Amino acid sequence: MQQGPIFADLVGTTLTKEDEEIIAHPLVSGIILFSRNFESKKQVTALTQAVRAIKNDMIICVDHEGGRVQRFRDEFTVLPPMAELGALYLQDSNKALRQAHKYGVIIAQELLEVGIDFSFTPILDLDYQRSEVIGNRAFSNKHDIISELSGALIDGLGQQGMANVGKHFPGHGYVALDSHIADPVDERDFETLWQDDIQPYIALNDKLTAIMTAHIKYPKVDDELVTYSKKWLQDILRNKIGYQGIIFSDDLSMHAAAHETPLVRVQKSLDAGCDVILLCNDPEAVRDVLNQADKLVDRPRKSLLPLRG
Repeated sequence: MQQGPIFADLVGTTLTKEDEEIIAHPLVSGIILFSRNFESKKQVTALTQAVRAIKNDMIICVDHEGGRVQRFRDEFTVLPPMAELGALYLQDSNKALRQAHKYGVIIAQELLEVGIDFSFTPILDLDYQRSEVIGNRAFSNKHDIISELSGALIDGLGQQGMANVGKHFPGHGYVALDSHIADPVDERDFETLWQDDIQPYIALNDKLTAIMTAHIKYPKVDDELVTYSKKWLQDILRNKIGYQGIIFSDDLSMHAAAHETPLVRVQKSLDAGCDVILLCNDPEAVRDVLNQADKLVDRPRKSLLPLRG
């Protein structure tokens, strides 16, 4: 039986009654954790166990890239922004690749220990020195360096049995606006995107367990946001690149994606080709979708089993 497409979030460090109802709902197959859900390794382990006591095949994940985007810090190895690896690569590429692999091993070991299946990493965006929301999260401004370092980090994750998620397809680094709070538009043409931003997805095609979409419009390619675009997700990602893994939407509660009702957003993402829908930081939106589950038209989707740690 196909698992539900929704990944939701939790209120705090222990489960509320509403959390329990969300976890139990058949549309929900995953939970993403944030800093508000973490106090200690002991506490977060108890939390993941409590989630799986309700639904034992629930997938649990977190943003744990290093640098600014590392939700758990106390009792965890605090990782630097990935731009430091890119800088190291220019001085000593072999050392940088070894370090990237080591970071992958560390991320996997520490998260698996507390019951978390995977992190949304690596970042495959190019750093064009334009995007504050990406910035030093990116490995480099060179797609070949990004591909090599990301590949090494993925190998480290995989050595410990952890999945990976490359983001944000086809590339969030060129736009200055933050899709959390604005509506970014990238006016570049497809050939430019193909030659630069998309190259890491081509190079790592066979290594990527999953890919996360960018909430960006590329009007010279398609009028729809990537997350809602069949052209981007089916024609380009599936057919032209040949990607066979799992496709995640970025959070549909982010400003750039949130111009329609929650149910419409979820339906459009599924119709475009997303296998998993992130719906976070908006409990009312989650309730709205789950309460109208009978109105949602699902479609065949990729198995989520590869995401399990």
